[in-house]
Amino acid sequence: MTSWILLRGLTHEIRHWRSFPEELQAEFPGDLVLALELPGNGELNAMPTPDSIGAMAEHCRLDLAARGVAPPYRLVAMSMGGMIATAWAQAHPGEVEALVLINTSFGTFNAPWRRLRLRAWPRLVKAVLDKDLLSRERIILGLTSTTGQDSPEVVEAWTAIARTRPVSPANALRQLLASARFRAPAQAPAPTLVLAGGRDGLVATGCSRAIARRWHCALRVHPEAGHDLTLDDGPWVARAIRAWLEP
Repeated sequence: MTSWILLRGLTHEIRHWRSFPEELQAEFPGDLVLALELPGNGELNAMPTPDSIGAMAEHCRLDLAARGVAPPYRLVAMSMGGMIATAWAQAHPGEVEALVLINTSFGTFNAPWRRLRLRAWPRLVKAVLDKDLLSRERIILGLTSTTGQDSPEVVEAWTAIARTRPVSPANALRQLLASARFRAPAQAPAPTLVLAGGRDGLVATGCSRAIARRWHCALRVHPEAGHDLTLDDGPWVARAIRAWLEP
């Protein structure tokens, strides 16, 4: 049985996947689909986040070992999760048989102002300073999704996540610094599919294009989706993965 391991991004947790695990499961009904929490986020928000992407990858490996889920794994990872998946595959190539990287970026290939768009900074600062959780999550969704900001149900769900499992400023900073320091290998450490949202307001789509170009791997761009591609069109992501594996 194939094991699909889902890794989210900066300050996000497994509830942010919404219905995507079920959508991926529908494409691969005989496989295991498992979303992992990253240290410092979600159910693990009381845990200090490690100060490196590699250490986050090791945490995930130990988590799976404790659950009795043995390799090989197929890693589906978004944003910072893509860095964790890459570090994992590089350090333990025999464990990872495929990488699906969604709207990620590497300092190795991408300039800082493309990894985090300059025009996003004023809204990010406003979100950080906003004491109203509902308002803050609406701002964040406006940056990361082309659909979520206009959905009261999604805004309320994101607000409930932030209220019930808040990520500490210290952990958020550690994740940000670890992401900034991470350097990817010159070549893909495993067969890789790169997926990107053509209307990503947070990270330039060119970052995904640069990874695909440097690694000579497959790339698909959703013309209407934002950074949170699985929120905007999860079924499209699941179908794209299946099409890549079964051309």
